Amino acid sequence: MKRFKKTSNDQLVSSDRESSVVLKIAESKWGLNPMTLMAFFVVCLMVLTLVLSVAIVFGNLPSDCLWTLAEARFFDVKPSKATVSEDDIPRPVIVQKDKLLGGLLPSGFDETSCLSRYESLLYIKGLRHKPSSYLISRLRRYEALHKQCGPYTELYNKTVDLIKSGDQYSTGSSVCNYVIWVSFSGLGNRILTLTSAFLYALLTNRVLLVDPRVNLPDLFCEPFPQVSWLLPSDFPILDQFSTFNQKSPLSYGYMVRNNKSRIHPFIYLHLNHDYDAQDKLFFCDTDQTFLKKIPWLFVKSNNYYVPALFLIPSFEQELNNLFPEKGTVFHFLGRYLFHPTNSVWGLITGYYQAYLADADEKLGIQIRIFDLGVGNFKYVLDQILACTTKENLLPRVNLNEPIVNSSGKTKTISVLMTSLSPRYFEEIRNMYWENPTVTGEIVSVYQPSHEEHQQTEKLMHDRKAWAEMYLLSLTDKLVTSAWSTFGYVAQGLGGLKPWILYKFENGTVHNPPCFRDMSLEPCYHSPPNYDCKKKTGSYNTGNAVPHVRHCKDMSWGLKLFDQNGEL
Repeated sequence: MKRFKKTSNDQLVSSDRESSVVLKIAESKWGLNPMTLMAFFVVCLMVLTLVLSVAIVFGNLPSDCLWTLAEARFFDVKPSKATVSEDDIPRPVIVQKDKLLGGLLPSGFDETSCLSRYESLLYIKGLRHKPSSYLISRLRRYEALHKQCGPYTELYNKTVDLIKSGDQYSTGSSVCNYVIWVSFSGLGNRILTLTSAFLYALLTNRVLLVDPRVNLPDLFCEPFPQVSWLLPSDFPILDQFSTFNQKSPLSYGYMVRNNKSRIHPFIYLHLNHDYDAQDKLFFCDTDQTFLKKIPWLFVKSNNYYVPALFLIPSFEQELNNLFPEKGTVFHFLGRYLFHPTNSVWGLITGYYQAYLADADEKLGIQIRIFDLGVGNFKYVLDQILACTTKENLLPRVNLNEPIVNSSGKTKTISVLMTSLSPRYFEEIRNMYWENPTVTGEIVSVYQPSHEEHQQTEKLMHDRKAWAEMYLLSLTDKLVTSAWSTFGYVAQGLGGLKPWILYKFENGTVHNPPCFRDMSLEPCYHSPPNYDCKKKTGSYNTGNAVPHVRHCKDMSWGLKLFDQNGEL
C-alpha cells in the first residue's frame, strides 16, 4: 500500500524489480498478461467517457440546448479568441426570448429563408421599449386570422367571388374582410403607409394583403407565418390598381360627393396628400360604421396616417391597450413587419462589418435636400457641421496642428452618411482625414452609395435605399433631415430620437441648425384637419388629444407623443 503513496519523483525512479513484482501479482491474481491488462483499461476508459457524455448532454441540459448551440453562430458578431467558459455559453431560454424580441415576433419560420429576422440582434440593441402584453397577444390573434383568411384559403376564395359577383353583394355574406395596400410613392413612404394599413387592419379585424407589383417581395421577408401577405397575381382587379384615384366611381369620396352610398363588395380609399373633405370622412366614426360592411377596402396613400387613427373615438380604447406608450407605434410595428430579404441583408451586414463594427461610437447622418439650387451646397454643409459640433455629436478639428498618432487607446467614431450626392460626404471625410480633432478622437466617414437622383421603383435603387435606412437604424446617434420619410424610417426602426436638421430655405442656415426630436414617431405630413361632428374643415387636430401634436419639422403635420412627452 505504501507504494501508491509515493510522490511522482519516487515513481519515476522506481526500480524495474518493483514493477516486475506488480505485474506478476496481477498475472497470478487475474490471469492477465500486461498487454491484455492495458487493453482492458483502454476499453473501460472509452465506455466511461461515452457514458459521462450522454449523461451530461441528455440528463442535465434542457432539451432544446443542442438546437440553441447549433444556432449560436447567428449570435456572435466577432469570434472571441479567449477560452470559452461555462458562463459564456448562451442560455437557451434567454436566447429564444431575445430572438423573438420579447414575444413581438412569431416563431415557426424557416430561419434560413430570412436571416435578418433573428440575426438583427447581432447588430441592434433589441427593442428600446417593451411591447405591451396586449399587443403581443393581438398580433398572435391576427396571425391566426391571416392563416384562416389568407390567399387561396377556402374563405379567401369565397370572398374573391364577391368581387366577381359585382352588385349582387348582400351585407354579412363575407366571413373574412380585407384591407388591400396599394403601392404608391417612394420607398420611405411605402414603408410608412404599409405600417398605417396594418394598424388599421388590426383595429378593424381585417386581413392585410399587399400590392406585389413594385419590388416588395425582393425587399421584405414575409412577416406572417405559413400564409403569404402578397395579393395573388390572379386577383380579379389587380390591373385596375394603377387607375385608382379620386374620380374612380368606387372611390369612397366620389360616392359621398355623388350621394351613392350603396353597399358594394369593394371600395377604394384615397388617402393621398391631395385628398378632399369627402375623402377625409374615412377618419370619422360614422363613416367607419359604414365601411365595416364592405369586405374589400383598397387603400392608397403617401402619408403616415397613424396619428389620425388615434383621433377616431371608437378606436381609442383599443389603441390605448395596444400602445400604452403612444410614441412607440412605428418602433414596434416596423420591427414586426419589415425584415430585409437575404439579398438586402447581405448588403447591410457586409457594410456594417467592414466599416462600422469596430467603432467605439457610430453616428448616422441622413441628408435629403428638397431645394436643389446650385448655390445651396455650402449652406447645407455648414448646417451639418454646425449641428454635429454644437450638439457634441462630432469633435471639432484643429486646423493649425499636424496629425500625431497617439500610442494609447484612442476613441474611434464611424460616421455613416446617406445622401443622393457624394459631395457632403467627401468634404466631411477630407476634413477629418486631413486634420486632427481637438479632443483626439479618430473620425472615419463612410457613404455606401450616391445615386444622384431618386429612382422610385427601380429594384437595385430600392435595395440600396432599404439597406441604408436599416444601417442608419443601427447607429448610436442619428442626424436626419426635416420632412424626410427616409429618416423617419431609420429613427423608428432604431428607436432613436434624432437631431433633425431644419429644412433649408431662402439661402440661409437656420439658427439653431438642428433640434432634438421629442418622439420616435414619423410625422403625418397631410393630416385631415376635419371636424367630423360639424363636417367642416380648418379644424386644429393638433389640440384634439394630448398625445397627438404638431411636428416641429413640419408645423402643420401631426405626430404621436407619449403622454408625458418623453420616450
